[in-house]
Amino acid sequence: MARRKRENKNRPSFGLPVGVLLLATPEGWRHSVLTAEGGMLCGSLQDLPVHCDPGEARSATAAMVMGLARDFHGAEVEVAWKPPREPWSWSADVTVTSASNHPDGEGS
Repeated sequence: MARRKRENKNRPSFGLPVGVLLLATPEGWRHSVLTAEGGMLCGSLQDLPVHCDPGEARSATAAMVMGLARDFHGAEVEVAWKPPREPWSWSADVTVTSASNHPDGEGS
């Protein structure tokens, strides 16, 4: 009996980013990336000083999210920050602007 070759689709371990939260804490800048499947990736901005400008932290977070979408999903995304509702916390919507190899064919 012949066996079929198993296709190894290198699917990312997380979904396409759809939102991001950024918080200033005494220990540094923390972020949570919300994914299309309802997951969340949390971490910190290691390369930024604790007391850096919030605009710099938002730019670094947006660059990180755009890099994740590009590297793992082949999609170009845009990060649009909302006005802060609370001091020292920001949220943003992430939208796909184009997708070269996104499995659902979103974007383009």
